[in-house]
Amino acid sequence: MSREDELRSAVGTPHRDDRPDAAGWTRLSPRLLLVNLGMLGGPLVLFLLALLVTGATLQTLISLGSLLITFLMISGIGTMRLATTRFRVADGRVELRSGLIFRVHRSAPLDRIRTVDVYAKPMHRLVGLASLRIGTGGQTSSTSRELSLDGITGHHASELRRLLLDRRGSSATNGPDQDATVAEMDWAWLRYAPLAVWGVGSVCIGVGSAYRVLHEMKIDPLELDGVKDVVEDRFASLPLWFGILLVIAIVVVAGAAVSTATFVEGWADYRLERDEGDVFRVHRGLLVSRSVTLEGRLLCGVEISEPMLLRWAGGARLDAVASGLGSSEENRSRRSLTPPAPREEALRVAADVLAEERSPTESTDLVRHPHAALRRRIVRGFVALAPVVAAQLGLGVWLAPVLVRSALISALIGLPVVIALANDAYHALGHGLCDRYLVVRAGTFTRRTTALQRDRVIGWKITRSAFQRRNDLLTLGAITAAGDGCYKVRDVPLGEGIALAEDVVPDLLGPFVERVPRG
Repeated sequence: MSREDELRSAVGTPHRDDRPDAAGWTRLSPRLLLVNLGMLGGPLVLFLLALLVTGATLQTLISLGSLLITFLMISGIGTMRLATTRFRVADGRVELRSGLIFRVHRSAPLDRIRTVDVYAKPMHRLVGLASLRIGTGGQTSSTSRELSLDGITGHHASELRRLLLDRRGSSATNGPDQDATVAEMDWAWLRYAPLAVWGVGSVCIGVGSAYRVLHEMKIDPLELDGVKDVVEDRFASLPLWFGILLVIAIVVVAGAAVSTATFVEGWADYRLERDEGDVFRVHRGLLVSRSVTLEGRLLCGVEISEPMLLRWAGGARLDAVASGLGSSEENRSRRSLTPPAPREEALRVAADVLAEERSPTESTDLVRHPHAALRRRIVRGFVALAPVVAAQLGLGVWLAPVLVRSALISALIGLPVVIALANDAYHALGHGLCDRYLVVRAGTFTRRTTALQRDRVIGWKITRSAFQRRNDLLTLGAITAAGDGCYKVRDVPLGEGIALAEDVVPDLLGPFVERVPRG
């Protein structure tokens, strides 16, 4: 049986509720209707809770009625997609038709397929469905290069993915018996979850959004009986400074809880596997199941990310630098190879994925940058601190003298902090060459160490600000079709940067360099 016949068979026979028609076109599973109806559960529950708490006020009914109508429209659109979407494999292409008023026909050649990912949201998993996303590796932000089958059976999706990724006529993914597990979840890594700073920001955004929604519904949360009793009885007798510290502590604890819950949801059942055809698969997710594929031939390097708090705790994350993962947003969501884990584990996985004895990010001796780079970072810190102090001084002179004292305190605290962060950023700077890899390191709030294969560099981007020209520095950007697209060696001396570019890819930059004769 040819590969295309096998694909046609996979499209047409996996389940009785999505059989093809005479032309080979297959519908989405009718179970998707249950998913669309399930979307109405949230608004209905919110409607009933609001009625119990606030009563049937006109404003409440209007607000919740608008929300219910919105979800009805979304469910209707989903049902329309179920009725109009067809897909098939024919003539060496995957084809997808959708739309009622505006008909859309998309197709992708089988040999251009770069990624086939399987996702399953909670409602999809409840009824045994999954979403299959077929990507051709477009680097633009548009999703037009991606074919999405949202609502096929889980078995159907797994079988299609296996066959679509087989470009050699024989199975590149031969089932779980022959999978090699590179890494899997260790729940001791959960200790790194609360170190994500964004959890605090999520709490603040969530509280602000909830307050705004309630305010639009003419409900003041501070006037509710339970909240009012707590504020008046518990906080009224506390000193102001103690109340502020208590609120900060509550927000930090809530942020840590949000970060931990997000870690559990996103990385539960995590496994990184290598199939026999040098195809890597990342399985993860508790509520939303994700299965992302990455071909070894598209892997151009790795990146070790160390956010500040995670770095202090000895942890790191590992991301793939690979081509064919789609736009920048899609690349960020698909490139993760490990969750926050011990740094040694991230380095071990990096070496395993790259088929090296040691990770190039660890084995490369990095070249230190000149002290002019340190001065630039100190100046940047002072430029960021100056407006904060100046604003407090101005308001203090105009409104309240106490703000003048606050400005002095901010300056006294800010100056050593700026110098410490600038020193940390300077010591993070480094670059080097190791066999086939260009290694670049930079960053303080998030330190990133990238190992990029030298033969994947397709160009150079050289930038020099006025301050860099004054200090004879430049920023050298390695252009590649993988990952973020450009990996920068920041604040390197002019001659050293040009020499580095020539060492990485000989003769690529030479024709554009003007050589000035000596004497």
